[in-house]
Amino acid sequence: MYAAGYPIAKNRAGRTAERYGKILQVSVTSAVIIVTPEHTQAPAGRKATAEGPRAGPAQQPDLDALAKRIMTWSRELGFEACGISGNSLDAHETHLLNWLQQGRHGEMRYMARHGTKRSRPADLVPGTLRVISVRKNYFAPGGAAPQAVLDDATLGYVSRYALGRDYHKTIRKRLQRLADRIAKEIGPFGYRAFVDSAPVLEKALAQQAGLGWIGKHSNLLTREAGSWFFLGELYTDLPLPVHEAPPQAHCGDCTACIDACPTKAIVAPFQVDARLCISYLTIELHGAIPKPLRAKIGNRIFGCDDCQLVCPWNRFSTPTDEADFAVRHHLDRAALVDLFAWSETDFADRTQGSAIRRIGYLRWLRNIAVALGNAPSTPAVITALQSRRDHKSSLVREHVDWALAQHVSSQ
Repeated sequence: MYAAGYPIAKNRAGRTAERYGKILQVSVTSAVIIVTPEHTQAPAGRKATAEGPRAGPAQQPDLDALAKRIMTWSRELGFEACGISGNSLDAHETHLLNWLQQGRHGEMRYMARHGTKRSRPADLVPGTLRVISVRKNYFAPGGAAPQAVLDDATLGYVSRYALGRDYHKTIRKRLQRLADRIAKEIGPFGYRAFVDSAPVLEKALAQQAGLGWIGKHSNLLTREAGSWFFLGELYTDLPLPVHEAPPQAHCGDCTACIDACPTKAIVAPFQVDARLCISYLTIELHGAIPKPLRAKIGNRIFGCDDCQLVCPWNRFSTPTDEADFAVRHHLDRAALVDLFAWSETDFADRTQGSAIRRIGYLRWLRNIAVALGNAPSTPAVITALQSRRDHKSSLVREHVDWALAQHVSSQ
């Protein structure tokens, strides 16, 4: 899961809203709960419009007690941590705008498309007073050791977050259940839920909610769980008590993540240039991967975890207990030549319900071709590459030709 500067939202949802009571014709992405009769409810005794809720529930609950119950319910639903923040992100907004101005978002135009809505929750969802942030561990137990896969150039490395089922639906369902539990306690209230799917600065919000600090690699870190976790948010109109002070940063003088980055994408502490990041190059970039960066990608075919693998705080992370995040189709240790032999139908079948599906078959082949170009020059590797030399896609052909040239030059 890639984070340049601060978190990246991968999809957007279109929506048209009428007044509450009639609500809402919507277009829902796979990762957002948009206001619908089942999912978002008008606070009792008041009107709400497309601009969002205007006041709290008709009968105000004990907000301090409710906040404590929300923490308890979140744990019962399987989240490892939960916190509550306000909606002021001024410092993070400055960071984001500077990052965009420097062009470090590359082709990710959606990062700038929504203006400051990303850093101003009440502009994205009018009426938002508080944000409830949750985190859920995703590192699957029993999988191949990441470094062992990276050290074997015949294998394809897939970022650990993408080895199981797509996290969007799993986390979203639990957030919905948390919202339902709140509504059961206090009656209808205004909310929207997000899981890495809309213009939301999720890591900044999680930091302000007390869930951790943003490390030098731009990932959220916690002493208890490192960084191997997903985040989700409930934007709400409830004036809940907020976490008073964000956690103190504990990176100190450590530069392990900066030193380990294969492409030197962490250009300075807390500053990531997406255009150099392997996660961006293998997932977000639609065209050709720049030639000077191809050899540095190694065998990483979907995302990159190097900055997390070397982080000392990840020694304290615990494997996930979520069955949905268990390794599927042996993607934790699959041979490159086997993956390159997948047909388009194979790709569709084996990435169903997976985050990998979003890059499509052609970029999948592009990425593996680069990895094969970095693999040992064996008959199996050369044969695999030659089998795609006449592929109908010019994108695939270009990267295959580059990979074959790598083997010629190495002989």
